[in-house]
Amino acid sequence: MMKYRNTLILPIALASGLLFTSCESKNDSVVKSAPKPLTAAESRAALNKWETSPDGVQFKNWESSPAGKKVHAGAVKINKFIRSNAKIEGVVSSLSLPEGARLGFGVMVNIEGEEYILSMGPVSKAEMQQLKSLKVNDKIVIKSRGVSKAPKYAFAIVSGDYLERDSKVIYKRIPNKGGC
Repeated sequence: MMKYRNTLILPIALASGLLFTSCESKNDSVVKSAPKPLTAAESRAALNKWETSPDGVQFKNWESSPAGKKVHAGAVKINKFIRSNAKIEGVVSSLSLPEGARLGFGVMVNIEGEEYILSMGPVSKAEMQQLKSLKVNDKIVIKSRGVSKAPKYAFAIVSGDYLERDSKVIYKRIPNKGGC
């Protein structure tokens, strides 16, 4: 008798446990909302807080150093092309990035006498084969969405959106889905 009762109670306990957890997960997914964007005052306060942090102070010191000024001048020089969404002509100067770089796939490029790191985003297998076929002194055409700088590198970092060689597209960034 005891054996039969236990075999009946066990499935009922399992079923009620499953029902309880499924109800709980349905309620959790409905409540989620998008975070609010920061106001201008909140953004300024966050920037001021970062600038007074050890990382912010170190970055400011680097920016005012000769190396930081050189990188900044290179970034300003290429910004005119980026703002106008123009094609930028460059020459591949090295197929490897500086030691310790964590930028994914990239090459060193000379644009108007200035050295830059050209960093690509996610790359498909077909694009990777074409990018690996690049050689030093290849003339390329680049379109970029931005340039950045970091104390870790002695060069400005150009984010590649589009890359062509000999009028053939060898890389094109896939835009984010559902975003700008």
